[in-house]
Amino acid sequence: MEVTRCAWVGQDPIYQEYHDKVWGRPVYDSRELFEKLCLDGQQAGLSWITILKKQQNYEAAFANFEPEIIATFDDAKVEDLMLNPGIVRNRLKVNSIIKNAKAYLAYIEQGNDFSAFLWSFVGGSPKVNHFESMQQVPAQTPESEAMSKALKKMGFNFVGPTICYAFMQAVGMVNDHTTDCFCHN
Repeated sequence: MEVTRCAWVGQDPIYQEYHDKVWGRPVYDSRELFEKLCLDGQQAGLSWITILKKQQNYEAAFANFEPEIIATFDDAKVEDLMLNPGIVRNRLKVNSIIKNAKAYLAYIEQGNDFSAFLWSFVGGSPKVNHFESMQQVPAQTPESEAMSKALKKMGFNFVGPTICYAFMQAVGMVNDHTTDCFCHN
């Protein structure tokens, strides 16, 4: 039986699997949210499928996104990462994951809950949109702009409002499955 998916998915089995089982499903684990935020930052200027296909390489290169380990990465480790063909070898993007790990740790070491902070931008529960086509889906919203500003103030980077909105979609803070998609409900 043929299922109807969001128009952006296409025929790639990797994209279909991601769409059907990951994208738009609410994530509340702080460390998992940290990982997904970092991966969304790697997407800047690229298509998401590029990063999706490299996700396992990123997990291997960045210690399964354990912030405590990433925060210890030094210049020698950055140079090593710049030689890794399994990730996007952009120095700013590599350094952004390290910078974000340090910002994340600083935030939680103050006794804060990263998940609660991120989810506060949508009132703590998923915002369900009812877009009929992808053309109606915004690239950013006031919520993603506010999240971007707050994250930048905390020391995160590669977290512009468009990246934040893509992140919010990916982790289910907003449900942007189109109304004809079998995942919308």
